[in-house]
Amino acid sequence: MKKIIFRFALLFAVVAAQPAISETENLLNETVPNQYTVVEGDTLWDISDLFLRDPWMWPEIWHANHQIANPHLIYPGDFIRLVYIDGQPKLVVSRSRDKKLSPSIPTEDRGGAIAALPLDIVYNFLSKNRVTNAAELQAAPYVLGGYERRLLMGMGDDFYARGDFTRNQLNYGIYRPGDAYIDPISGEVLGIRAEDIASARVKAVDKDIGTLGVTRSEGEIRLRDRLLDREEGALPPVFHLQAPGQEILGQVINIEGGVRNGGALDVVSINRGDRESLKAGDTLAIYKAGEWVKDPVAGQQVRLPDERIGLLMVFYTYEKMSFGLVMEADRQLDIGDLVRNP
Repeated sequence: MKKIIFRFALLFAVVAAQPAISETENLLNETVPNQYTVVEGDTLWDISDLFLRDPWMWPEIWHANHQIANPHLIYPGDFIRLVYIDGQPKLVVSRSRDKKLSPSIPTEDRGGAIAALPLDIVYNFLSKNRVTNAAELQAAPYVLGGYERRLLMGMGDDFYARGDFTRNQLNYGIYRPGDAYIDPISGEVLGIRAEDIASARVKAVDKDIGTLGVTRSEGEIRLRDRLLDREEGALPPVFHLQAPGQEILGQVINIEGGVRNGGALDVVSINRGDRESLKAGDTLAIYKAGEWVKDPVAGQQVRLPDERIGLLMVFYTYEKMSFGLVMEADRQLDIGDLVRNP
């Protein structure tokens, strides 16, 4: 997957002391630096977390600096300061003198800009997983076997596949169907997990039998593995962290790695997606459902309030479900935990 530099309509800047306390000031951490210098390895999430109680709330106090050609890109060496403008706290970025970007230049070198998120985690996850459905799998060509009736194939091997090759497509991803994602409330099948195994290129086609050569291999190719289009460039070029524009009530239905518990920087699946108008960049709070306890005085069962335990950002959506990266976690996450508007 080609490298995508994530842009973020940023968030930052400096504060001059003011006696009055404004509503937006409540968004700030109890202690904030007067100035922060961006360094290699920073992400925008890390930096906003220095200043804000909820890092995704950056649009509330971001102040555009028109002296900068593109304020949506932040580079190592840039200064982020907190200031008051008309009595309101604002975050502002000042370009490092080492990085000169002229407004007259139509394009900018984004190669040195810091990322919005810990992208290696997201890339690693998306390179291994996708969500498909029964109809797509049924229609996809499948691995028939290798030369000399070999049952396992790997890098550099040729193999046979059977199916519809009339689209004259040359390159395929080889995927292994896995478990279905099931909505815990309705029982609806939200999608089927497909694990990325390899890539292959068509060498010849005879009716419905294709001969392919393995061009990349993450594991052994087996009989019945499916040939699907690869999801190249699937991530959006821009992440704007924001609250969803509509009410979202969902649940964590899977934690990457086949485990039932997770924490910060884990990838999770939730049972809400495109049909609920979720978008990449939408931020959701994670809640632990309140337990039922017996009131010893009234002699009744009482449900305790739900407890907020973390925050996730949706980074890829499908029709019925989404993948999210856990950005904060105060406690252990479990499958079945609730997600809703922060």
